[in-house]
Amino acid sequence: MTGADYLLPFRTKLRSMRTESFGADPAGARMERIRRSPHFVDGVFQNPVGARTRPSGSTVEFAKIYFHKEQRARRTPTGTVPVHATTLADLAAPPATGLRLTWMGHSSVLAEIDGRRILFDPVWGERCSPFPFAGPKRLHPTPLSLAALGPVDVVVISHDHYDHLDLPTIRALAGTDTVFAVPLGVGAHLERWGVPPSRMHELDWNETATVAGISLTATPARHFCGRGLRNQQHTLWASWVVTGPDHRIYHSGDTGYFPGFRDIGAEHGPFDATMIQIGAYSEYWPDIHMTPAEGMRAHLDLQGGHPHGVLLPIHWGTFNLAPHPWAEPGEWTKDAGEEAGQAVAFPRPGEPFEPAGKLPAEAWWRAVSQPIAHPWRRPRGAESVAETSRGDMDLAGER
Repeated sequence: MTGADYLLPFRTKLRSMRTESFGADPAGARMERIRRSPHFVDGVFQNPVGARTRPSGSTVEFAKIYFHKEQRARRTPTGTVPVHATTLADLAAPPATGLRLTWMGHSSVLAEIDGRRILFDPVWGERCSPFPFAGPKRLHPTPLSLAALGPVDVVVISHDHYDHLDLPTIRALAGTDTVFAVPLGVGAHLERWGVPPSRMHELDWNETATVAGISLTATPARHFCGRGLRNQQHTLWASWVVTGPDHRIYHSGDTGYFPGFRDIGAEHGPFDATMIQIGAYSEYWPDIHMTPAEGMRAHLDLQGGHPHGVLLPIHWGTFNLAPHPWAEPGEWTKDAGEEAGQAVAFPRPGEPFEPAGKLPAEAWWRAVSQPIAHPWRRPRGAESVAETSRGDMDLAGER
C-alpha cells in the first residue's frame, strides 16, 4: 500500500475489497427510478408493516444457543437426505393437468404452468455465502444440474440474499435466453454478472410484466435486503404472483407474517398452489420469517380465509440458517395442515407433483431426523388454525 492509498475515501476502499459475488449497488437511472418508488422513503425501502431486521435480544445468548454442540447437531440431518432419483425422467413429459411444481430444495422451485417454465429463486451453489470457503453449506445435492434442467422461460428472484440470489447460478443462466423478473434494484447485481437489461423486468410492488403469455406480478413482502455489511436497503424484496391462462400460483419469497396476504389474495387469488416460506424462523427475528403456523395462516389468507389449493412448504431442509431443529419445519407444517384441513405437499427435493393430482404426503424427513419435541402442539380440543386469529397463535416468538 502506498501513501496515496491512505488518501482514498474509506467508502472507495471498501468497494475495492468487494468480490464479484457481492454484486453491485444501484446507480444512475436505476437509482432514480428507485427514488420515485412510493415504497422508498427516507432513503430506504420500507416494509408494509414495521419490522425489526436485526436479531433482537442478547447477541451472546443467541451465540450460545446457535453454536452449542448438541443444538448444532439437531440442526442437521442424521443421514443422507433422500433426494428424488428420477427428476429428469419425470420432467420429460408435460404435466397432464397443466400445472406441475418441482421443489429443488430451499426456495428453488420449477413451476411448469400452462406450457411455460418458471424457475423461482434458483440456488445451485454449494454455499449461500459470498465466499466459497465459508458460510452455510448445502445439506443435500441439487436433484439435477442446471444444464439438464433445460430451457426456462422466466427466472423469478424474490430478493438479493445469498440463499435466494446465487452468483454461480445466475452466471450459468445468463448464458441462456431466459428472461429475469426481479424486484427494483436487484437488476444491478444481474447486470454485473452478465445479464443484459433487455432480458430483465425490474418491478416495484404491484407492477406486472407479461412474458410468453404468463403474467408476473411483484407483490409486497415483509423482509429486507442486502449482500454486504454496508446494507443501504436500496434493493426491494417481493413475493410473486404468476398467472397463466388456466392456473395461478404464488411464491412468498422470504417474509414475516402481515395482513397484506389477505389483500394479495383478494386481488390475485385464489391460487391453485402457494409456495410458502416456513423455515429459518426464530424468536430472535420474528418479524422477517414465518413459523409454519404463520405460513399456514398466510396461505389461508391468500385463499380467502378457507382451505383451498395446495401449499408447498419452502425455505427449509437445504441450509442450516436458524436455531430450530432441521426437520421441525416439516413436522410442524404437517400438523398445521391437518389442523386446518388444508392440503399440503411434502415432496422430496426434486420430486415433481401436480397440485390437481396425487400429492406427495410421506414424512420422509423422519428417517434422517433426531426426535422432535413438538412444542407447538396444543391440548386436544383447542381451536383450529383456520379459526384462530394471528394474535392467538402459538408463534415461535411467543413460546
